[in-house]
Amino acid sequence: STKFHCNPSRTWRVLLGEHDLFSNSGREQELDVSQVFIHSNWNSDSLDSGYDIALLKLSSSATLNSYVQLGSLPPSGQILPNNNLCYITGWGLTSTGGSISAQLKQAYLPLVDYKTCSSSGWWGSTVKNTMVCGGGGAESGCNGDSGGPLNCLYNGKYYVHGIASFVSSWGCNYPQKPTVFTRVSAYIDWINSFLMNKILLWRIVGHESMRCK
Repeated sequence: STKFHCNPSRTWRVLLGEHDLFSNSGREQELDVSQVFIHSNWNSDSLDSGYDIALLKLSSSATLNSYVQLGSLPPSGQILPNNNLCYITGWGLTSTGGSISAQLKQAYLPLVDYKTCSSSGWWGSTVKNTMVCGGGGAESGCNGDSGGPLNCLYNGKYYVHGIASFVSSWGCNYPQKPTVFTRVSAYIDWINSFLMNKILLWRIVGHESMRCK
């Protein structure tokens, strides 16, 4: 899994193979970032407008092993069905107003289809069709998970279908307010525009992971 760090001069670094924030296992790989590409329509003052996505170009290649592997991107435009099996992972708060988790956590967040998630009493018009919702029950994403992946099972394989974007101000697991993710399949053409005719190593993230705190 990956954790992002920044210093006051805003030099971005990517840490691969991280598991415990307060313990160095020796399996981590820290890589510099040579370029950051933020979506041109991103507006930090209007999170619910969407476009919460960026690409990081790594300055050197990672070493793939049993702790660091490549994620798979979904087909362009793919819409998964309601209750599709998905998992969120992250080091965010373990409860609303609680503390962060030192160790990487995962939670089962069944997908909530757009028709349901955008309906009255749920997220309504706040949720756009370039987003995907997950959970809405006892488990959810929470503050600090933003920018992390929603991995969803499709045809026997997991794909990075979402990037954690926001939760309700009323609480992370508030009823009928599932965690909202950037839907990666809505941005495949945008991603490919950077990758055409090039062999590059990138990391896909949401903007929360790119903020100094």
